[in-house]
Amino acid sequence: MSTATGQRMVTRGMSRCPGHRLFLEENLPRSLGKDTVSGKKEKRKPVRRQRKVKLEIAYETSDRNGAVDSDGSTSKKLKWEPLNWRLQLENIREMRKSKDAPVDHMGAEQCHDQNAAPEVMRYQVLLSLMLSSQTKDQVTAAAMGRLRERGLTLDNILQMDDNTLGQLIYPVGFWRSKVQYIKQTSKILKQQYGGDIPATVAELVALPGVGPKMAHLAMAIAWDTVSGIAVDTHVHRITNRLKWTKKGTKYPEETRAALEDWLPRQLWKEINWLLVGFGQQICLPVNPRCGNCLNRGLCPAAQSP
Repeated sequence: MSTATGQRMVTRGMSRCPGHRLFLEENLPRSLGKDTVSGKKEKRKPVRRQRKVKLEIAYETSDRNGAVDSDGSTSKKLKWEPLNWRLQLENIREMRKSKDAPVDHMGAEQCHDQNAAPEVMRYQVLLSLMLSSQTKDQVTAAAMGRLRERGLTLDNILQMDDNTLGQLIYPVGFWRSKVQYIKQTSKILKQQYGGDIPATVAELVALPGVGPKMAHLAMAIAWDTVSGIAVDTHVHRITNRLKWTKKGTKYPEETRAALEDWLPRQLWKEINWLLVGFGQQICLPVNPRCGNCLNRGLCPAAQSP
């Protein structure tokens, strides 16, 4: 039997079936091409997959000051902000405009000699901050006054015996420990910094008796540099009462990180001064004077009169 293929084979095969239409190769359906009839497997062209395009839904965003991005970009993710914080801040400014809290005339910014040489002034700022820990501003200011009367310079402190130094700073909190911290820190400043104080937070907190709050305040007061928010007991307490942290915080450093995450940087220096005085006069640790507070209708922790 002949094994001929192509048009001839098809013609013969179909002609034997009377009444059926004769199929020639040129009339075959597309599904039955030459290769199919000849027994060859048809090669399909690879299907080109459509490239998936990732669509990014952009929203109009604001920077930390609430203004639209200057370049018109809308790709930034909105940061979390506390409810009504701007109005609360303006109310606190209004309550602090008289500047008559203890921190306003007895804080670290007021305790140093304004006419001293720059390095002496910076040394006095650092010592006032070291004394202020766990101590009221009135007590710190009095201790600084006694030290200045004796000539508050690094060399004089190094030459002073521990008993005399203790008598001059008493009754600041933990005064015995602070005598040792002041002596140790003064030696380091003399040996490593030429009698001046360090100009970075990392170097400041490495000094005995100097914590993060003191370091950030020293940077702001002594070096006129905003390195971070100085969080003391007042700032920690008030920001938690106002819910200015995304979740409750237990420690000052935790509060600092939470605040710096959303608060505009140009407010970092002011916020310590505002909240410390506010905490000394109205938002007290115990029995806060909510009846005298302009935020009594906005504060989640406000107490009924």
